[in-house]
Amino acid sequence: MDSYGDVTGEYQALHRSAGVVDGAHVLVRVAGPDAETFLDSLLSQDLGGLADGTVVRSLLLGPRGKLRALLWVVRFGDEFLLVSDAATGPSVVEDLARFKLRVQLEIGEPEPVLDLIGPDSAAVVDGLDEGTVERAIPAPLGVLSRYFLVGASADDLATDVRPVGRLASTAVRVEMGEPAMGRDVDESTIPQEAGDVAESVSFTKGCYLGQELVARIDSRGHVNRHLRGLVLTENALPPDGAEIVVDDAPVGTITSVSESLTVGAPIGLGLIRREVEPGSPVEIRWPTGNAQAEVRTLPLV
Repeated sequence: MDSYGDVTGEYQALHRSAGVVDGAHVLVRVAGPDAETFLDSLLSQDLGGLADGTVVRSLLLGPRGKLRALLWVVRFGDEFLLVSDAATGPSVVEDLARFKLRVQLEIGEPEPVLDLIGPDSAAVVDGLDEGTVERAIPAPLGVLSRYFLVGASADDLATDVRPVGRLASTAVRVEMGEPAMGRDVDESTIPQEAGDVAESVSFTKGCYLGQELVARIDSRGHVNRHLRGLVLTENALPPDGAEIVVDDAPVGTITSVSESLTVGAPIGLGLIRREVEPGSPVEIRWPTGNAQAEVRTLPLV
């Protein structure tokens, strides 16, 4: 749903109090005595000895090192909870199942989770009645507090927690520079193109699926494009996929765009050639219009 009737109010809830977003993420459970070693051999993060309740960022890659899923991972005993963008939940299950050979574990189907976002989120979680949610997984969204609520319904939350639609939640996501799989990045994206991998990749653990490319770029290479922020200097909203141009030469593509009340201008994300440094002016072109913008580092606020 784009909005529940008041985009501005929904946006302000995310920044000033708390709002709940439904449908942005899903959960996949991997449980069993071999779950740790199985996932550690596939995911980019070091999961060996991960303490119960600890949340880490991780990546699921293809054999050639390109992105398959952006993940948050948390452990509770022999069960690991993997949170991904909703669109990639089914492919996460399929990818994991492909490597499930002679191991004692079960892989669940994608389950819905709620995103609880805003400075009052922790207080909302603390005030929940016992049994209202199965788990509340902390996963900050830039400078904003966020929890993934497992086994919860928006109707179970306090009445002052505002439901938030796609328009407001996208604005905040773009402000914070969080890419969405299948929109800002996809299966052609190299992890280092999507941003700093320091929190999602271990360079000291053993082998994992797709490791070679990631390690090679880290040690002696670079990527040719980066996910950057864009602040438009005109009140125009280009469509996703609009071309980013410098001196009539294409240098990238707009992947997400939104209005930002905090920045006070339309903003966007885009994969842009590395030669175009933050602070550079660019032009955005699409079939029915064009606009000027400035490239920025992420996050935008």
